[in-house]
Amino acid sequence: MIEIEVKLRVGEAKAARERVLALGAVVVRERHLERNVLFDFAAGTLREGRRALRLRTTGRRATLTFKGEPRKSRSFKVREEFETQVRDPGQARRILRALGLRETVAYEKRRTVFRKARLTVALDETAAGNFIELEGERHEIVRFAKALGFGRADFVTASYVDLLTGGGKTAGPA
Repeated sequence: MIEIEVKLRVGEAKAARERVLALGAVVVRERHLERNVLFDFAAGTLREGRRALRLRTTGRRATLTFKGEPRKSRSFKVREEFETQVRDPGQARRILRALGLRETVAYEKRRTVFRKARLTVALDETAAGNFIELEGERHEIVRFAKALGFGRADFVTASYVDLLTGGGKTAGPA
């Protein structure tokens, strides 16, 4: 699957939520805590290749995600992505460690997920600030961002890891 997304830096989360709802998006998952852990080999092979292996835990549910190297795009973060649900996150961590992977970065965010037609809209509250993440087709992203009052110059393609560590606007690992 090819993932196409951008983030938009927003101010107060409650106001951002109201703006998203006013544009006709519907909540598909209420605000919840996500714990994200990135794994890599000791040599940093995945990070150097701008790829990522992430285990995301939300309550008792977990998702293991591989993200490929970002493709060239001026305004969007475009990359291959494979995901699968994990029934036992602790056992998944043990398997990954047994394969020679180690936990390299961990971060949390509060996320509310919305849908507007085929567009997925997430309101993320992170230590790096609040963001609306838009995932879908390019034209849907641009249209919804414009309706929110944002243009392409406002698109953030950096990963949350990069944002938390002071990284730039370009696409990072997760």
